[in-house]
Amino acid sequence: MQKDVLKVEDLCLGFGGVVALQGVTFSVSKGEILGLIGPNGAGKTCVLNCISGFYRPHRGSIEFLGNRIDRLPTHKIASMGISRTFQNIELYTSLTTVDNLLAARHLPMQHNFILGGLYLFGAKSEEIRHRKAVEEIIDLLELETVRKATVGNLPYGIRKRIDLGRALAQEPTLILLDEPMAGMNKEEKEDMARFLLDINEEKGVTVLLVEHDMGVIMDISNRIVVVDFGRKISEGLPDEISSNPKVIEAYLGG
Repeated sequence: MQKDVLKVEDLCLGFGGVVALQGVTFSVSKGEILGLIGPNGAGKTCVLNCISGFYRPHRGSIEFLGNRIDRLPTHKIASMGISRTFQNIELYTSLTTVDNLLAARHLPMQHNFILGGLYLFGAKSEEIRHRKAVEEIIDLLELETVRKATVGNLPYGIRKRIDLGRALAQEPTLILLDEPMAGMNKEEKEDMARFLLDINEEKGVTVLLVEHDMGVIMDISNRIVVVDFGRKISEGLPDEISSNPKVIEAYLGG
């Protein structure tokens, strides 16, 4: 029996008189890719924000590897092994690809900036280890040709890939991806889907994926959770979801 990496139970969230989430419950098993889908405004990003600590749910609980995290600060949640990407690309545009990835290695670092600057007490060997980890990500995401390029000068699709690499650089157990393929063309989406499968299979990273491209979701997800107006309306295998009348109505308004 697979162990649950993440358990979301009766999640409720509101903003003033607006109810964003109403009793959302689901789990993510170790090693799976779980798709989280729904129409615009359904509450998908709110779920990710609650898991990563940006929002505090008004009711319910969130457990990661058996530990309650719904009242922890964001940095503590990240240090436990949860990383994420956002809908908007959040990169240091004046830095190179390598430097952006190295900046994301701050959580695994054991030495402070003073010892690191002076190369004392194993700081040099630690830097070598971090640079090796970054080079592995560059190889995995096929970023060799842009490793020394300034990120702000790179095409949108490449920057989305670097954004994914930066989340991966934190060595997460669970990665939350908020529309990682938004704005990409067909070829870029195919590449990103392949990279997500590689991350899941080769690195063993569990993935919670929010994405509007139904073709991608159906192709790479092990299971899918559907939300609409802040409520979970369906959960199941891709084939079950694609033929579910409630899901079809939510998307098509039938």
